[in-house]
Amino acid sequence: MSKYTKEEILLKVKEHKIKFVRLQFTDIFGVLKNVAITDKQLEKALNGEMMFDGSSIDGFVRIEESDMYLKPDIDSWAIFPWCSSEDAAARFICDIYRADDTPFEGDPRVILQKVIAEAESMGYTMNVGPECEFFLFHTDEKGVPTLETHDKAGYFDLAPVDLGENARRDMILALEDMGFEIEASHHEVAPGQHEIDFKYADALTTADNIQTFKLVVRTIAQRHGLHATFMPKPIFGINGSGMHANQSLFKNGKNAFYDPNGELGLSEDAYYYVGGLMKHAKAIAAVTNPTVNSYKRLVPGYEAPVYVAWSGQNRSPLIRVPAKRGVSTRIELRNPDPSCNPYLAIAVMLKAGLDGIKNKIMPPKPVNCNVYEMTFKEKESLEIESLPASLEEAIKELKNDPVILDALGPHAAKRFIEAKELEWKDYSSKITQWEIDHYLTKF
Repeated sequence: MSKYTKEEILLKVKEHKIKFVRLQFTDIFGVLKNVAITDKQLEKALNGEMMFDGSSIDGFVRIEESDMYLKPDIDSWAIFPWCSSEDAAARFICDIYRADDTPFEGDPRVILQKVIAEAESMGYTMNVGPECEFFLFHTDEKGVPTLETHDKAGYFDLAPVDLGENARRDMILALEDMGFEIEASHHEVAPGQHEIDFKYADALTTADNIQTFKLVVRTIAQRHGLHATFMPKPIFGINGSGMHANQSLFKNGKNAFYDPNGELGLSEDAYYYVGGLMKHAKAIAAVTNPTVNSYKRLVPGYEAPVYVAWSGQNRSPLIRVPAKRGVSTRIELRNPDPSCNPYLAIAVMLKAGLDGIKNKIMPPKPVNCNVYEMTFKEKESLEIESLPASLEEAIKELKNDPVILDALGPHAAKRFIEAKELEWKDYSSKITQWEIDHYLTKF
């Protein structure tokens, strides 16, 4: 049941003197887009009559089938708290429909809804709690982002060392104004790196929240003269930014991962879910770590998980089961980064977990020692494999995994793979500073 009716929304627009409404949607690569309308066009939009050119959006459709419609999710209504009363603006998050009034199969939000429906057919609902990290950098006199961090602080440091504290405070206030429940915020390990954690929600709401979170963080940073980036590894030699995904399934109102009588307090479903994530981890990486830069973060030595293993005790494996049990029992996948499309990332994680449950895929024994300190032979004896070392390897794994391809659907899978192969080809053809430094005078 919706939180609002159309009539209530129209009244809110008049009450808050909203002049512009942004109809937001996400392209296949996770980039937030929008079509802005005036308040006079809102009723038309609420009736799903707003058309746009889908051929202009990356990964959508060809020019001969470009007419598409934006249908607002009425529950996603939110007013932008940083706008003044004179230029008050609000937004809806939209689903994309074809001209024949069918959901567009290339819409990332629709793709996630499809996998959610599959889970519901098995009696499950999914909750997700993300941990989004980001960097704050100075801009130059022209407003162009630099790689100069705004501080030299470290994990959990306080002002005056953490100069981004004021910006982070305003981000939290803006997020709360937009309906977020903020659980924690702190300075992260690397200089200029921050994390703001918001409460878990159902899978679709969480994906929407991640997109809203990124928008708010970047907007407020800009107002403080800073640039916020969710690029996974902007600076060599320090930790990159991740987006750990805490996930759980509920069935009949109870946490399906919890069994007080099970080993480690976990149910068979929990073990199977972990087994599914591990089986498909390499293909999932193409979606959860979708850029060339993602794999500069996934290297040993910077706390990023690179080894396909699981544990209930330490953070070095790919998958961790946090200590809390009961309703809080959850599984944490640690390799996703904030450059991913959250709709697609959550869709493939859920699909992999459901495959584990359907086919009763048991994971290997947990690895409770530091995987980073193991020798090659020790990892080999435990059959611990590594995630792909590059976007090229990840795309190859994706192309050979029918379960994850099915989660994306033929349209999105084809467009995503084509684009990422071009991205890798373009990157591979470039001459880097490293090559100049090492080879120009040597040969």
